[in-house]
Amino acid sequence: MTIDGRPTDADLGEALQSALGEAGRPRVRGFRRRPSEYRTSFPLEELDVDLEDGANVRLAWKRLEWSGLDDRGRLAKPRFLHDPRREAAVYASVLELAALGAPRSYGSAVDPERDRYWLFVEWVAGRELYQVGERTLWEAAARWLARMHTQLAEEVDRHAAAARLLDHDAAYYRRWMQRAREFARATGQPTSRARAVDRLGEGHGAVVEALLALPKTVIHGEFYAANVLVDTESARPRVAPVDWELAATGPGVSDLAALVSGDWAAGDRAAIASAYASAAGASLESLDFARLQLAIQWLGWAPAAWTPPEGQRHDWLAEAIAISDSLGL
Repeated sequence: MTIDGRPTDADLGEALQSALGEAGRPRVRGFRRRPSEYRTSFPLEELDVDLEDGANVRLAWKRLEWSGLDDRGRLAKPRFLHDPRREAAVYASVLELAALGAPRSYGSAVDPERDRYWLFVEWVAGRELYQVGERTLWEAAARWLARMHTQLAEEVDRHAAAARLLDHDAAYYRRWMQRAREFARATGQPTSRARAVDRLGEGHGAVVEALLALPKTVIHGEFYAANVLVDTESARPRVAPVDWELAATGPGVSDLAALVSGDWAAGDRAAIASAYASAAGASLESLDFARLQLAIQWLGWAPAAWTPPEGQRHDWLAEAIAISDSLGL
């Protein structure tokens, strides 16, 4: 049953009780709910939960079933990436054990017969990184990312199996190039766009080769500033990335490319990247290849009928051409 398309309090209470119990948390005495203003694609609500041990916790409740997306969300999100079990598995089998400071898991409710894939995690009271002007906090996020990549690389194969991770392999990279070409040739698109994407395709083999030569680790998959919360209330800022729907195995520079994407001054981008490299003990030689692959991914993300929100628009074609030229491709 639903109310205005949302599950009822009774259904939510049943699932919440079960999820917290399986996660070893105290029983639920009561809760209050409200839609979250931070929803991007999948439905998201904030929960204030009273526990029988007297504690009160604030949780994020995320519904990950494909049917939870609205028409715009289904157009924007490539279906082949979707696995409604992945994010809950990442929280439970990777992040909770790694103790990196990501939101804590409070369990999940999975019932395929009822098309129910619900996730309950700690609500982090922080600002999205893109709202933060201090470059030092961006550098802190880069160092957090480096620590995660270094720590999780040790058992990347186990994490891949346990958390149902995507694999950034050759087929994955090439699929984005194919989609970019398809969308560039769609009705209504200028022929100049198709020619430009074809030109990118001519050098794409070198991009794939460079990225495949790098060691793999667990990557967030969408480490954009909008998905990184920073809590500055404590003496040491807490970095807490959210939205692990596209977690994968791949080279760490792919996440770094997402973090430094957009309109940065060259010096600022270099400083953030250097913070990552110093913490990871890694080279940044392949970062531009990762940035180029990211731009191509955005060109192949969705058909022209979809446009991103106002604050997230970017000329990915121009960026891809500029990076390709700088790499001599």
